[in-house]
Amino acid sequence: MIGLAGAAYTAWVLEVVLSTGLNPIETYVSELAAQDQPLGGLFRATDFTAGLLAFAGGLLALVRLLKYAESRRLWAVVGWAGITLFGAATAADAWLPLSCTPTADPECAARETAGLVPATHQAHAVSSTLAMTGALVGLVALTVAARRYGWFAPLARYGPALVAMELLATAWTLSAIAMFTAGRGTWALGAGQRLQVLLVAIWLGLLAHSVHKERRT
Repeated sequence: MIGLAGAAYTAWVLEVVLSTGLNPIETYVSELAAQDQPLGGLFRATDFTAGLLAFAGGLLALVRLLKYAESRRLWAVVGWAGITLFGAATAADAWLPLSCTPTADPECAARETAGLVPATHQAHAVSSTLAMTGALVGLVALTVAARRYGWFAPLARYGPALVAMELLATAWTLSAIAMFTAGRGTWALGAGQRLQVLLVAIWLGLLAHSVHKERRT
């Protein structure tokens, strides 16, 4: 399920072949799923699918940890809890879409600044923050668990590099958001955020591969 979640979480790459009218370098990924976008329904569906799969996979892993005491290690519990939070918040994102595209539409940005947009804009900001927080907790904690407890060899080997790149991409994204909020342009916000979510998806795929390999040995 975790591997499928990672695949669904990369559905935004369809913008390469589909005409969305949004500049991927400048716009939020979530603007693809905005209510005023022609393909918004498609991207909301893939977001919900990714979130549901990640939530189910994380929850099942937590249940297994509770069932088998020898596997109930702190970093593992924290990591799978992070994945579960990521999944739940990502699924919630799909039900709390933006009404318009603030980075691409100046009128939308002005309404958002004036507080004249639906409450889903603020709710979406909260759920998106929770989703990325959960993802970061999961990435860091499960990578530490893999190295500390001798689990998931591929994750132990390649996870640290992915975590480092993810933290850099997150810093880029947060800085760009701060600049946009201050009215100083987007600073390639879209590129930073797309790199951020792509690295999460790659890490989820690596985690799924590592878990599968561990069970076979």
